[in-house]
Amino acid sequence: MRFTTYKSWIAGVSFMIGAALSTNVIATEVAGVKLDDTIQLANTELKLNGAGIRYKAIFKVYVAGLYIKEKKTTVHDILNVDGPRRVSIVMLRDLSSEDFSRGFMQGIQKNTDKTDKAKLTSQFLRFGELFASVPELKKGDIMTTDWVPGVGTVVALNGKKLGEPYPDILFYNTLLRIWLGDNPVDTGLKKAMLGEGETRGMFH
Repeated sequence: MRFTTYKSWIAGVSFMIGAALSTNVIATEVAGVKLDDTIQLANTELKLNGAGIRYKAIFKVYVAGLYIKEKKTTVHDILNVDGPRRVSIVMLRDLSSEDFSRGFMQGIQKNTDKTDKAKLTSQFLRFGELFASVPELKKGDIMTTDWVPGVGTVVALNGKKLGEPYPDILFYNTLLRIWLGDNPVDTGLKKAMLGEGETRGMFH
């Protein structure tokens, strides 16, 4: 009798542990891409603020997700939030680095004033050279652009760091404005990254 009770107790504990683990592993799915709802960066837990699809005409180019410490709904608050930040990009199609970088640079040109451009000229040049080192982005590739306090902007492709960090927070915010500026590369993606998009959480 005692043995049966013990087995029941063990089974109950196992069920509760399994349930806890399953509910803690949550992701958001966008266009078949699963993005973790929380990540660790620079010893800090970041939350997925929002994620969406970058369209070029009718074509889906990539999924982008924005991670910050606490969810924000305005561009001003996101640009001024403390601590680390991440933009994660998952490619939905093959694309030459030339086409990819062109989209980045156009976004920078449309959302950066002359004063800031002058301050960041050398970093923009180095950023352009970074893309030249990657001939092509493949479907499924993951590019991350992180702001790490005390280090700078760190760009990585499939977990491999590309080049040296860019030290100025102004540079990182300039990159964020590609998606969140007054003239974003995709207005639907901007809304999604601000948490206004139709993303859905799921257990896995």
